[in-house]
Amino acid sequence: MRPANQYQAYRQTSTLTAPPGRIILMLYDGALRYLDAAVVGLTLDDPAESNMKVSNNLLKAQQIFRELDHVLDLDQGGELASTLSRLYDYFDRRIQNSNLTKTRDGIDEVTGLLTELRDSWQHMLHNQ
Repeated sequence: MRPANQYQAYRQTSTLTAPPGRIILMLYDGALRYLDAAVVGLTLDDPAESNMKVSNNLLKAQQIFRELDHVLDLDQGGELASTLSRLYDYFDRRIQNSNLTKTRDGIDEVTGLLTELRDSWQHMLHNQ
């Protein structure tokens, strides 16, 4: 097995065997990476390359937010699940607007809020 394939196999196995709380943290980290990559795309000189990098990465971040929203159990999760659902929907709309306008405002806002949420989630996981 090639080193790249070994790494890919390790990542897949660690994802499939991770507890649910850890998977949420991994999704938050993934969304933050995509948001950071979109910001880098905004700085590219070639408009076609810039638009593609921004759009592709923001769409991936949106997919994560939609999946996070989709798996929420609003019946069992109570007010927390409802609040997270509204927050994920807000993130999705802000990112969509940034993608349409190719501006950083929504990306920066979502990155800041998501970083706080991610850090809180990590803190909660480590204190269980």
